[in-house]
Amino acid sequence: MSTKSVESRGGRIRLVVSYDGADFHGFARQKGLRTVQGVLEDTLSNLLGTSIEVHGSGRTDKGVHARAQVVHFDLPYGPPADRIVHVLSRRLPNDIIPISASQVDSTFHARFSVVRKTYRYHIFRGNLPDVFKYRFSWHVPEALDIAAMRRAAAHLVGEHDFTSFCAAAAPQENKVRIIYQLCIEASGEDLYLYCAGSGFLQYMVRIITGTLVDVGLGSISAERLPDILAARSREAAGRTAPAHGLCLWNVEYPIVYGGRVLDL
Repeated sequence: MSTKSVESRGGRIRLVVSYDGADFHGFARQKGLRTVQGVLEDTLSNLLGTSIEVHGSGRTDKGVHARAQVVHFDLPYGPPADRIVHVLSRRLPNDIIPISASQVDSTFHARFSVVRKTYRYHIFRGNLPDVFKYRFSWHVPEALDIAAMRRAAAHLVGEHDFTSFCAAAAPQENKVRIIYQLCIEASGEDLYLYCAGSGFLQYMVRIITGTLVDVGLGSISAERLPDILAARSREAAGRTAPAHGLCLWNVEYPIVYGGRVLDL
């Protein structure tokens, strides 16, 4: 679509996208690497013939997926919001799917307006790997004590310093975060961990998941979780779960734009 054929509209657009993160080097643009932000910016810029900057609700790591990543960008002109999903779905690669788009006030920010994010981690417990699940789940065939995992998870809910549950080189000085909900749901051979919080540190959900799996396997006691938090040391916690089982599930914004609360 040339810029001449694009309707003369502008403003801030809120876009929700899903993506399979297996073939991306994370969300954030990196020179010479394929990233979600890079593909979105290149697609929009080529479409409109001008440079477009995309802002995401957060930076998913290499290999992490998203059911509902929220981004925003400012258009100097372009198709109306109700056409953007259709236009982008014809131009984006198959591993990024636009879900919804809406025009929002210029005060909306995909990252800074967020009040709650939810990640889901998928563990597959079948005896053998499943060819239809291996890109999106961590295969753990050993028996897990789910009751112990739930007891351990309860210690992490609330406001804590999560230094023990983030990458040792995480750049944030303040490691205090709030987890509103940390629940584990079993469905046949599938185990789902839902973690909702105010924000997350690098690898935080993956380290929480890996530690809870270590609890389920019996190598860490559920009652040790308060001590692991208090240690404020990455070495105190368990393993880091692999990236491909993690999915950004939902992002919530409490401020009403255009007469409604924005979420998926």
